[in-house]
Amino acid sequence: MKKYDVIALGELLIDFTDNGNTSQGNTLFEANPGGAPCNVLAMLQRFGHNTAFIGKVGEDIFGFRLKKVLEAVGIDTANLILDKDVRTTLAFVQNDETGDRSFSFYRSPGADMMLQQEEVNEEMIRASKLFHFGTLSMTHEGVREATIKALKVAKENGLLISFDPNLRESLWNSLELAKKQVAYGLGYCDILKISDNEIRWFTGEDDFDKGAKLLQDTYQIPLILLSMGRDGSRAYYENMRVEVSGFLQEDTIETTGAGDTFMGSCLHFLLEKGLKDLREEDLREMLTFANAAASIITTRKGALKVMPTVDEVETLIKERV
Repeated sequence: MKKYDVIALGELLIDFTDNGNTSQGNTLFEANPGGAPCNVLAMLQRFGHNTAFIGKVGEDIFGFRLKKVLEAVGIDTANLILDKDVRTTLAFVQNDETGDRSFSFYRSPGADMMLQQEEVNEEMIRASKLFHFGTLSMTHEGVREATIKALKVAKENGLLISFDPNLRESLWNSLELAKKQVAYGLGYCDILKISDNEIRWFTGEDDFDKGAKLLQDTYQIPLILLSMGRDGSRAYYENMRVEVSGFLQEDTIETTGAGDTFMGSCLHFLLEKGLKDLREEDLREMLTFANAAASIITTRKGALKVMPTVDEVETLIKERV
């Protein structure tokens, strides 16, 4: 028996999201706990899974708050490092008229990028069924080495490995380096979640099917999950391609955390069903639930603390399908 269902490594930060204006016309920002890996873990906690996080925050007001939030939602923080010498990473998020997000990161350096390989708890990884990671922990040398160490421990001990590139261009010194590190992650993962703009960027293919085929052939990835925003999602598994439409919401506020909610929902399904011998109806069921869950989170500020419940998602599906 494993102690943890999923362990994730990466960034834990504060997302300052646009929350209107003051009477003087100044922008109000709401401080929401965030970071893609922990958003995924928070959704998995909703399903009753045991989860743990590997990362670093500052020994400051934001770091202490983030630690309390993780503990409140049930994520194990035994390998969350509080560093007195560096500040917690901050991200300011704004939406334009089309709903697209822009990020301004305060991370020069930020605590998340200062995690060192010797601070990674190997025993916690060995005690897990699945290891999840992204590329924000691969932008700089020290935290990159920590990520590589964790990946190798996970692979050597037979964990399933899931990967979400979650590209943030402004955090990379060059997009060539970003492609190199994404390729490294692709070489390790069993489950890839990639967005429409990311697969187009990485493969150079405007046709998503061709892009997915290229990734399958090059990296031998058993399952590719393609998120397409309001257009829904696709799953590529063996010789199957399954597409499910999105659940559009009239009261959408922002899309922060939607991809992470989608990913957490898919990982729950795969933890229950396994990655072998999936049928088309299995993939369709998984994507339908994940799309519905992602649509709900777009109606809420933040993500980590306000993940939808299973009942909420099932109710939406019954109403729409």
